Amino acid sequence: MSTDEHFISIETSSTYQPRLGEMLIEAGFVTEQDVQRALEFQASLGGQLGAVLVRLGAVSEDNLLSVLSKQLNLPVMDSNNIPLDINLLLNTIEQSGVEIDWWLDQEVIAWEASDNSLHCLARNPLSDTIQEVFYNVFSEKDVVWYLARNQDLDRILDLLAKANTSDHFGDSDDINILRELAEGAPVVEFVNNMLSAAVDQRASDVHIEPEEHTFFVRYRIDGILYEHLNLPKERFSAIVSRIKLISGLDIAERRLPQDGRLNTRVSGQDLDIRVSCLPEVHGESIVMRLLPKERQTSRLKQLGLAPDHYNLFNQWISEPHGIILVTGPTGSGKSTTLYATLDAVNNRTQKIITVEDPVEYQLKGITQVQAHSEIGYNFAHALRSILRQDPDIIMIGEIRDRETSEIAIQAALTGHKVLSTLHTNNAVSAFTRLIDMGVEPFLVATSVQAVQAQRLVRRLCHACAEPTTVPAEIQAQAKNILPSEMAGQSPQWKQAVGCSECQQTGYQGRIGIYEMVYISNEMQTLILNHASATEMRQLAAKQGFRTLRDDGFIKAYQGITSLEEVLRVTEQ
Repeated sequence: MSTDEHFISIETSSTYQPRLGEMLIEAGFVTEQDVQRALEFQASLGGQLGAVLVRLGAVSEDNLLSVLSKQLNLPVMDSNNIPLDINLLLNTIEQSGVEIDWWLDQEVIAWEASDNSLHCLARNPLSDTIQEVFYNVFSEKDVVWYLARNQDLDRILDLLAKANTSDHFGDSDDINILRELAEGAPVVEFVNNMLSAAVDQRASDVHIEPEEHTFFVRYRIDGILYEHLNLPKERFSAIVSRIKLISGLDIAERRLPQDGRLNTRVSGQDLDIRVSCLPEVHGESIVMRLLPKERQTSRLKQLGLAPDHYNLFNQWISEPHGIILVTGPTGSGKSTTLYATLDAVNNRTQKIITVEDPVEYQLKGITQVQAHSEIGYNFAHALRSILRQDPDIIMIGEIRDRETSEIAIQAALTGHKVLSTLHTNNAVSAFTRLIDMGVEPFLVATSVQAVQAQRLVRRLCHACAEPTTVPAEIQAQAKNILPSEMAGQSPQWKQAVGCSECQQTGYQGRIGIYEMVYISNEMQTLILNHASATEMRQLAAKQGFRTLRDDGFIKAYQGITSLEEVLRVTEQ
């Protein structure tokens, strides 16, 4: 049911008290300022309050529907209970004797349930026209009305329209038509609802992927992609055009990759959304990275560092100079670690400058520089300017090439503390990676202070995780590698189950697992002698080095994550 018509029915009837705005405020979904802003928007441009709040990003459609369900005393139809068998709908239409065009025009569907009742969804079920027709046509039926998400209703209406050889959004190549469709209410509402659902489900990315006849919307939640929608291809062009339009991309360009950005308010949160558009054989693949503006910087203690790792890392960052590298693949939490480190050392007595591409989160008391490689202002160029700003601590978003690495090394050798990231699979590979870039081994050995590699594992859902047993060899291995501070702890091995709180995944949130290598005199010798990564790992193991998998076993031992999750994320 559309939020517009929901509110019409509420506003024009004295039986629905309190009013929608008051109920939403009481539920904590919106603020009084949100409602006032929506009322001002409504007064000048029209529309209904519920729809205005959704379009302004003040509330998600799911939260709005939960309040409307109480107000109208109508249940919300779950997506999985809406039939995709178009014949069920066509049978109802045929029995009614009313032309299919009327059903499409009124945006109403109905089907006979197993108990012979008639289940009905409509954009506006309280419409006088719909109620009159249903009263005359289905007077002998037990008619049950439900609320539903707009995207669910749109999906089934699209199938119905396709059966009638009609096109709901159209699939035109005409740019003017696409622009007109992109600014139409159905498409605007679809995109807003898609983003709201992503925020409510804690998604970090939204993927829109076309295939030959359909397209998928998938959310990345805690590092795993989950399918959210599977829709007819006819709607794809208008939706992609809407996303490109609001993120400053060229609607007409479909052959070249494009990157855009937009700032918006979704489900009550201010978001910075980075948009990537990549042409492929069935259309354009769209990926949106969702970055909450009001996200607080994580503290070092919140990252999941074991007590010995936490103490060691604090010792590293307290040193006045040298390079600390954080390594791992994309999406392993490297930036979060660097931001937490900057927060820990930011005592306002030192000059801290960062150069990033992009600047993901703004930190108070720190000078953050945005690199622009498209105009030649890359990391290396920015670093030369930064060194003339009298910094004490420098953070480089990523060391990508020899030029950047050499400037970073020179900065470390001249008394600066340098923090940066590097793409390697484990900690000791960072040394060979820098040498492969062309950096002299003696510069690596004398400038790099320490390396931390990391991954993210999913936390077990606190509501449904259950105790479990693990193989004896795993139990023995975990006990042997426990830090001395945890020696007295008893094992808490648990397994994922799944419940409504975690969307049946068994997990909620993520935590880091780490391996740390510091540069001892013996390690410097190996680097200078071009030793292999295997030899370096053997030396690190003698010095108390713990692998990513070992650290993961400790998290599983504590009941924070599952053994299966650790094995999925790490390599032996």
